[in-house]
Amino acid sequence: MKKKQWPGWGPGEQAEQHYLVQPRVLAGGGDIRHISQFLRASGWRDKSISGGPLFMESPDRTIRIAYDPYVLPGGWTIHGRADGGNGEWSAHLGRQTPVEIVAGLTDALTRPRSAHAPNVWAPLREQNWHTRSKGEYYVATSPDGTAWMQYHQDADGSRMWWTGAKDEQGNGWTAHFTPNTPMHLVQAFSTELASPDPVMRPRGRVPHSAQIRTWSVSVKPSPLSAWQQARITAARAATWARNSPRSTRPRTSARPYTPAGGARTRR
Repeated sequence: MKKKQWPGWGPGEQAEQHYLVQPRVLAGGGDIRHISQFLRASGWRDKSISGGPLFMESPDRTIRIAYDPYVLPGGWTIHGRADGGNGEWSAHLGRQTPVEIVAGLTDALTRPRSAHAPNVWAPLREQNWHTRSKGEYYVATSPDGTAWMQYHQDADGSRMWWTGAKDEQGNGWTAHFTPNTPMHLVQAFSTELASPDPVMRPRGRVPHSAQIRTWSVSVKPSPLSAWQQARITAARAATWARNSPRSTRPRTSARPYTPAGGARTRR
């Protein structure tokens, strides 16, 4: 396989093999720093104990995020306290939920809520997900059948959001949101869930699945680090803008890192 160097590589840097993975829902958990570094840059408190699970708290102490890989089934727990307009809520996401999809929700926690009414199903329909009513359920399924999202309301009025992804070998993840979870957060999650963009994983961290497609890319540390830093810088800039009444609000997210000039080899 012939590999091409990308412009901007520093002298003496050694290329590292990574893979672009589609569909993103089956790419595996990924690096939790994608979430934790963004939250720190947004002013969240890191209350983790060294060597223990990740534990972070919002600046106003109303929302807590934990990631624990040391228990079964493990994964993400996000908990919001009740406020004047919303009851207590929580979200639980499996350990293999890709961090890029989890970040749809966690990044949204750092931003002001949009004035527009949220629509959880709109991002799914835009990506041609199949939607249907099924008894007490309303269900959306991805075009390839690997991912789903559903809303369930029992006759007694109890409600729940349930979502996940699974390949033919049974590998995957599930997540659920309690009924009081703010809808703009569920929509932010569904937007990333439905995104057709691939995500990047280093060699050795790509799941073995017949349902995924991968492209090999040679990545040197400097461009990869630059993208990670751009995401952190965007979070800091947005935090500063929110606390500065004379400033306009900038974009709060960086574009996903997809190397345009490198050689890709599909496998």
